[in-house]
Amino acid sequence: MGGICSRKRNQQVIEDDFRRGVSGRYCRSGSSKWLGARSLRSMANHSPGGGTCPSLMDLCINKIREDFHKYNSFSILPRDISQQIFNELVDSHCLTEASLNAFRDCALQDVYLGEYPGVNDAWMDVISSQGSSLLSVDISGSDVTDNGLRLLKDCSNLQALALNYCDQFSEHGLKYISGLSNLTSLSIRKSSAVTPDGMRAFSNLLNLEKLDLERCSEIHGGFVHLKALKKLESLNVGCCKCVMDSDMKAISGLMNLKELQISNSSITDIGITYLRGLQKLSTLNVEGCNITAACLESISALAALACLNLNRCGLSDDGFEKFSGLTSLKRLSLAFNKITDECLVHLKGLTNLEYLNLDSCKIGDEGLAKLTGLILLKSLVLSDTEVGNSGLRYISGLNKLEDLNLSFTSVTDNGLKRLAGLTNLKSLNLDARQITDAGLANLTSLSGLITLDLFGARISDSGTAYLRSFKKLQSLEICGGGISDAGVKNIREIVSLTQLNLSQNGNLTDRTLELISGMTALRSLNVSNCRITNEGLRHLKPLKNLRSLTLESCKVTASEIKKLQSAELPNLLSFRPE
Repeated sequence: MGGICSRKRNQQVIEDDFRRGVSGRYCRSGSSKWLGARSLRSMANHSPGGGTCPSLMDLCINKIREDFHKYNSFSILPRDISQQIFNELVDSHCLTEASLNAFRDCALQDVYLGEYPGVNDAWMDVISSQGSSLLSVDISGSDVTDNGLRLLKDCSNLQALALNYCDQFSEHGLKYISGLSNLTSLSIRKSSAVTPDGMRAFSNLLNLEKLDLERCSEIHGGFVHLKALKKLESLNVGCCKCVMDSDMKAISGLMNLKELQISNSSITDIGITYLRGLQKLSTLNVEGCNITAACLESISALAALACLNLNRCGLSDDGFEKFSGLTSLKRLSLAFNKITDECLVHLKGLTNLEYLNLDSCKIGDEGLAKLTGLILLKSLVLSDTEVGNSGLRYISGLNKLEDLNLSFTSVTDNGLKRLAGLTNLKSLNLDARQITDAGLANLTSLSGLITLDLFGARISDSGTAYLRSFKKLQSLEICGGGISDAGVKNIREIVSLTQLNLSQNGNLTDRTLELISGMTALRSLNVSNCRITNEGLRHLKPLKNLRSLTLESCKVTASEIKKLQSAELPNLLSFRPE
């Protein structure tokens, strides 16, 4: 749910769990134990209507966090308690260089400081003091230099390290990483320090299972130093234009490789042929590469493929007849190619498909008839295709569908009647101008919807009454519709909502904020391009779970939002204007 919802018809599709090579700034790294604990704690804090009494441990942790400035050291505490206090200070953005010193020699296992402001070599001194207890470190976006990396040499048990978007260390600093022989995960996205010579440091990391070098622009020729990494299962070199066919030849002997991201590189058909021997490869992303139908035969030889991304490769219908053997395929992305209905004939045998992306392909109603046998399909993207109302009769039988994108198609209100049988549908994207209140009425049988995107649909105040049918709805977008404060009266009854986008409904006033003040489960709210004023901000005080607030092009000021944040909304991390 973006800032002011300025969408374009050629907008690229971002897939949640199948990266297309252009991803966010950084991703978390850490031991599964730590991530699980943080996840559970987060759910407890933000569960809707939670009246559960906090545990004695949580009360103690919260008290210590409030008074943390009074303590010089937490090293006397058990490690798990010190870890929780550390995590809470990071999550609340209260950790400073001074307060960090209290965690010296605490034997912390996980230090997640990705994109945290002010992290530099001085912080690394305390981080490295955790010694052999330290298992995971993320200092992405920091100002750490070679000297800071040198301090990690005593953290011999380190398993996961993320240095994404760090530009203050050089290839010489990578030499200090070479001694961390227990590393299983290393991520250094968009770094000029990763050169062919710098990649020599990786040759000693024999336990490495995951290596992420996305957007590193100088790595061509360094792949020879990866030959010894026989345990490597995942390699991401997406968005690296420097990567060429010869680099694929260098890694062709990594027989344990299961995931390979080479999107938007300079790989051609020749480079793909070098991958034929990687029979454990289950995920392959070649989006935006200069390949032709000739390489599809090499891809079809990868019998273990479960996820394949061929978006934006300029492919036509030719060559897809070879795909009949890819019976393990569960996710297939063919978006922004020149394929037509004829291509879909060759997908009939892919009966294990759960995800199919045909965004902006030349697919029409009759082409969908060829998909009726894909009964396991859970997600189908048909945005910006030539599909209309009549084609939906073929989709109506895919009763396992959970996610359907019909944005920028010719589907109208009447066509939506055909979706009534898709009772498992959880997410529906209808950001099209031809959808009105009548279309919304045709969807009321889909009571299990969790996400509903009505961007640009002509929904009126009376039409919002139909939204009451969606008792499980967590994310709602009516961006650019025609609703006013009167329509929000119906929306406020959907107390399960955690994300709400009402931007570009120019008639909304401060009354809207008053009406939604009881929706305490909200974590993200966007009411941009409306008539909201500073006076209306007071109505947001009860929304204690709010983490993102967007009020661009409203009559509000950043200073007033900051006052609200500091006094009433402790969990608010992102707001605009800022």
